[in-house]
Amino acid sequence: MENPERPEPAGGTLYVVSTPIGNLRDITLRALDILRSVDIIAAEDTRTTRVLLDAYNIDTECMSCHSRNENRRTHTILRMLEEGKSVAVVSDAGTPALSDPAGRLIAAAIDAGFPVIPIPGPSAALAALVASGFRMDRFRFEGFLPLKRKRRARLAELATETRTVILYESVHRLRKTLVELRQYLGPRRVSVSRELTKRHEETVRGSMDEVIEYFERNEPRGEFVIVIAPPAEKDTAPPDQE
Repeated sequence: MENPERPEPAGGTLYVVSTPIGNLRDITLRALDILRSVDIIAAEDTRTTRVLLDAYNIDTECMSCHSRNENRRTHTILRMLEEGKSVAVVSDAGTPALSDPAGRLIAAAIDAGFPVIPIPGPSAALAALVASGFRMDRFRFEGFLPLKRKRRARLAELATETRTVILYESVHRLRKTLVELRQYLGPRRVSVSRELTKRHEETVRGSMDEVIEYFERNEPRGEFVIVIAPPAEKDTAPPDQE
């Protein structure tokens, strides 16, 4: 494997750093180097990020950058980049901008002509997809479903989807969402993962009815990723390619 020659971090660069989704050991050496060396870390929640930094004796300064202040912080961070500073953006867990803040910041930095470098790492969506055993060659990441007016339209749209579908859901809405998915998508196979990489990690697989029944008997706990198989899927592997 080729060793990168470009020194990091580089001034005037925004680094999009993936962080652990649970187990603090699920972080790359490169991510640690970046977090240790940049001028500042823009964090969704500085308290959550500080737990990770303290675990690896990293004392880099942090500033908050979350959904409520992202517009204001974007202007501040662009000024820092213009001054030649290096900035790492992180979410509380996983890859920034995937159902987490940082999307506007990344787009603004690109529009302004600053380098934006991804530092790959953990993703709850991909971890749950791999654990599902469903087709992985084509999939749709939906994130969280809308809560109100657009919800029914989105569910109806998913009913026609022929790819594997990945959803995020909170503990309070899991049962309701599973029932709605059964109503709109029919008796598909489903895999529900919770607390990925953590002590109480669990993946429940089966028909939609079986999984609904499981969570009727067992109180949902934690954060959930729902993976829905394509309609009428019978095999876990994609068809042979000629």
